[in-house]
Amino acid sequence: MIVREVEEGEKDLYNKIVNHVVQSWEWGEFRKKTGLDLVRLGHFEGKKLVSAYQLTFHQVPVFAKTIGYLPKGPMPDAKMVEAIAGLGESKNAAFVKIEPSVLVDNKTQEGAHKAILSLDSRIIVSAKPLFTRYNFLLDLTKSETELMAAMHPKTRYNIGLAQRYGVQVYESVRDEDFEIYLKLYFETTKRQRYFGHTPHYHRLVWQTLKPAGMARVLIGVYEKKPLVAWMLFNFGSTLYYPYGGSSMEHREVMASNLVCCEAIKLGKKMGLKTFDMWGALAPDASEKDPWYGFHKFKAGYGPEHVEYIGTYDLILKNALYKSLNFADKLRWTFLRMRGR
Repeated sequence: MIVREVEEGEKDLYNKIVNHVVQSWEWGEFRKKTGLDLVRLGHFEGKKLVSAYQLTFHQVPVFAKTIGYLPKGPMPDAKMVEAIAGLGESKNAAFVKIEPSVLVDNKTQEGAHKAILSLDSRIIVSAKPLFTRYNFLLDLTKSETELMAAMHPKTRYNIGLAQRYGVQVYESVRDEDFEIYLKLYFETTKRQRYFGHTPHYHRLVWQTLKPAGMARVLIGVYEKKPLVAWMLFNFGSTLYYPYGGSSMEHREVMASNLVCCEAIKLGKKMGLKTFDMWGALAPDASEKDPWYGFHKFKAGYGPEHVEYIGTYDLILKNALYKSLNFADKLRWTFLRMRGR
């Protein structure tokens, strides 16, 4: 088997084998525009591409090193870890964070976890996941009748309530509607006191994925006023809901519930098979968790609650790894205090 960088002319081949939007060629181009060093690796048997993934390297100025990140890639094997470690060394990386897009259940979890840890003594369970370990996935191959029947009664009621109020939802790829989304998104991050990506980040996503037919917005309007806006991605057979925002006005009309319902219908109309809701809390989540309301909102649509294998760090420079993690904890403590 040969491991090498995937070439520009192999874009379509690459996109057919990766299984998440953040591993797509187009997402990689977006990440390059943010100034990151991105590398795409392919595992070839002869001319056949059997596995592929892309990872980014992030500069750590004070330490003059980098940190590698491989989100939503394939299940690692020995050859993959060898390639990542070699690449990380060449990029002067302290460590590489690996988050495989691998689902587990009670029967497979322990075996898969041990399999990853046994690949290299430098791999440990990460103390800081970036993607959530849990997610909600909705099967779009079901009929609309089946999907509505699987929803929580309160969710169905709220959808009907929004319709009775006259809330309208429209899909758009117009830049002016993207600006509506951006305004509502940052209203929400400010109100709920969480750290979202910058406007520049969102614009680069939009400018890169929209021309490829992979990004659109859904906007919920009441009495000619936009109340809710979501940005949706599509890649392969999956529709993704990564980002959204809402207004504090007219909460009683339940516009968010109708927007989600219309997103599901849109996914079916596009012939997609799965609606990926981009994250969930654990099954035993506390109602006191600040994200519980959002978790409960998603759960109301009857999706499957799934678990991924987890997040791992491939440590290349042990002393520096410990220093960087300590510095990161201090940074986030400061940011949370400032947010409060």
